[in-house]
Amino acid sequence: MILFHGSTQVIERPDLERGKPNNDYGRGFYCTPDKEMAKEWACKLNEKGYVNQYRLQTDGLRFLDLTDEDHTVLNWIAVLLENRSFRLSSPLAERARDYLIEHFSVYTGAFDVITGYRADDSYFQYAENFVENGLSLRGLDRALRLGKLGLQTTLISQKAFGKLTFEEAVPVDEKEYYPRFLERDRRARREYREEVAGEPFRPDDLFILDIIREEMRKDDPRLRRNLSE
Repeated sequence: MILFHGSTQVIERPDLERGKPNNDYGRGFYCTPDKEMAKEWACKLNEKGYVNQYRLQTDGLRFLDLTDEDHTVLNWIAVLLENRSFRLSSPLAERARDYLIEHFSVYTGAFDVITGYRADDSYFQYAENFVENGLSLRGLDRALRLGKLGLQTTLISQKAFGKLTFEEAVPVDEKEYYPRFLERDRRARREYREEVAGEPFRPDDLFILDIIREEMRKDDPRLRRNLSE
């Protein structure tokens, strides 16, 4: 498996212990199979960057894909809530955080590699809106598919790091890729306003308050109906 990591540095020897514990999926090394996406991430600070290329030997590794049919956006947001700092402005939002973590989180310690959405600024805002009861489950699911902000592949175990080989680092010009980074996020927000925020309310829409009040669990068919479009 070929993976790319965008950075302001050349990283020949990724180190699990140097990863920040409050990233999307906790401590790990965050990559993408999309080279162009990695170029944008490399220049997100409007500085010259590098795309580091690696080869991952996948045999014997345990993979968790939070976008597959066995998981929903609620699993993704629950893992995010365990690791990232959210601005929770109400008792309901705090209850929502606790409820989602208790009933929808996934024990990531059983895996070596995680694939899932990357919580860029706009995606993180959608997640906060959902937890605050301001965005429906259907709306959240649709919002995460807009703008093509990309998926990330994250190595979270020493075993995975031991199977990662550095191949090369290519310089990236911030004059070209920083505007691309900004435009991708702007496009996601624009499409959200046009396709999600402006959509009329539907009687069967589920908000986090409904999920808590009805004590819904991951196998509840009402959740799947809201995520089937």
